[in-house]
Amino acid sequence: MNFTVIANAVEVDHGIKRLSMRFIKKYAAPERDRLSAALREQISKELDRHGLMTLPKTLPPSENDFVFVVQRDSPLGQVVSLAATVAGMEKLGMTSFPPGMFDSIPAALKDLT
Repeated sequence: MNFTVIANAVEVDHGIKRLSMRFIKKYAAPERDRLSAALREQISKELDRHGLMTLPKTLPPSENDFVFVVQRDSPLGQVVSLAATVAGMEKLGMTSFPPGMFDSIPAALKDLT
């Protein structure tokens, strides 16, 4: 797996880049025919080793879908990490925020957890 191109693209765009799953697969596993669940998990782990995370956190199976790739240590990456923590706590009913905080943005809860 070669994620140098992806990491450089994210860095050039100030810590965030919208990429197709087709583009990610091209550099992650060009020899593979499809994006299996195991391959998507492996890609996520490799991106994590490069200091990158994706939104949604769970990579989609379709090569036609797009994801945002974010540098974890950038200011935006830190905010996304914090939001993901809050979303996870919300799913567990453990936040001290007002009830229904995610009601107006249901996709955020899904994409962050």
